[in-house]
Amino acid sequence: MLSALALRECPRVEASGRAAATASVAAAPYTTAEATVFVVDDNVGVRKSLRALLESAGLAVETYASGEEFLVAYDPEHPGCLVLDVRLRYGSGLDLQDDLRRRKAILPIIVLTGYGDVRTSVRALQAGAFDFLQKPVPPTVLLERIRAAIDLDHQARAATTDRAVVMERLAHLTPREHQVMELLIAGSTSKEIASALPASVRTVEGHRRRVFSKMNVSSAAQLVRVVLGARKADPRV
Repeated sequence: MLSALALRECPRVEASGRAAATASVAAAPYTTAEATVFVVDDNVGVRKSLRALLESAGLAVETYASGEEFLVAYDPEHPGCLVLDVRLRYGSGLDLQDDLRRRKAILPIIVLTGYGDVRTSVRALQAGAFDFLQKPVPPTVLLERIRAAIDLDHQARAATTDRAVVMERLAHLTPREHQVMELLIAGSTSKEIASALPASVRTVEGHRRRVFSKMNVSSAAQLVRVVLGARKADPRV
């Protein structure tokens, strides 16, 4: 996170943050109304400065002095991103990152440091950090990366919702309908499916219509896209 020293080195974070943020908001192609930027930094001055910058950019902000304080309040269902200082007074920001990963949190994390430590950056990125930035960070750069992280979080949550919908629809298929669906996905015709089951073509056509109805698709091609798309993200589908 931007330390007090970094803020002195980069006064534009406070002095020009509002103007830069306003321009960034105007150019933003998506909404961040429901997202929150969570800031974890043990420096109270930095937390205040970042709150001012982010709120002037139209972003909701919550600040915390430690990883423990953040975890107590954190709700995994709350969208947004985390801006995390590497060096905290009590523990490391990377330890918090590891904790969130163990909890399978999908919240994108932007790690900031005042030290050009290659080992630390590699560890953060390998652990799934969205970005690793060295201080001082120009306001426009920080805001751009935060907005990109929020956008990624939105996409990830939408994909999770889509998978849940597909899983629910699959659960309503009978065993025979599931068989027919798998053969349709494999590219089999109704005649080929009838031979494989075995069953009459008329019976297969009936199963096919019910599969399409329950899966809310209108063609075999759409069925393939829906099911394989969900399986790509989660092989359990």
